[in-house]
Amino acid sequence: MAEVQCDSIPNLHSIFIILLSAFKRTFNSKYVNEVEKMSKKTVMTLLSVLAFMGMIQAAIATSITTAFPNKTAYLAGQTGYISATIYNDKNENIRVTELTVTVTYYYTDGTIYIQKFFASESTLGEIPAGESETYQIPISLPTNIAHGYTNPRIEAHTDIWHPQDDRWMTSDHPTYSDFELYIETPYKQAFEQEQATNESLTTTSNLLSITTLIFAATSGLLLYLVFARRPRPAVQT
Repeated sequence: MAEVQCDSIPNLHSIFIILLSAFKRTFNSKYVNEVEKMSKKTVMTLLSVLAFMGMIQAAIATSITTAFPNKTAYLAGQTGYISATIYNDKNENIRVTELTVTVTYYYTDGTIYIQKFFASESTLGEIPAGESETYQIPISLPTNIAHGYTNPRIEAHTDIWHPQDDRWMTSDHPTYSDFELYIETPYKQAFEQEQATNESLTTTSNLLSITTLIFAATSGLLLYLVFARRPRPAVQT
């Protein structure tokens, strides 16, 4: 990552000092002191701006580039997972120490509930410099969750490898919330359950009908064979 160069700041301050010396020979000390105060404020303002720019650049070093659920819609009580891709924009390896998704949703009675789900630590690992890795966070929805959309929030905790110290040090905490979960209405869930039950009953009825037909055909064939082979009385002449 490019670093902010501050070599021009001392030069700028030197120019102000030279100008102040010239002013001292022309104007009284009152105005010179005012100008000197202004120069110091200017330098401090520039330094603050440069420091702020450096903080912004450091904050975007590691990012969650995308996240999405494994289903387009969920029913109450269902389980699933959310995939999150983390990009390492550092010059050294990073490791993901924690990955969570916080889901805010409503119960059917209107109560707001916030729940945090964690990715398994065994699935997390290192990400080389300039590369991305995708991890999965399992979720489980309550059985009495209200239908509608909700915006989960994903957060990752990372460490960065410092070869100078030969150890890991705490690094960025990127977040991501640019996606939605959709929970289907419970009426659809009841409809799908009823539809599945009807299909099961239809299948059972068809099997019973086929079995009945096979049994009747078999019985008829046996009766035919019995009567066809029955000995007939001899004809009297």
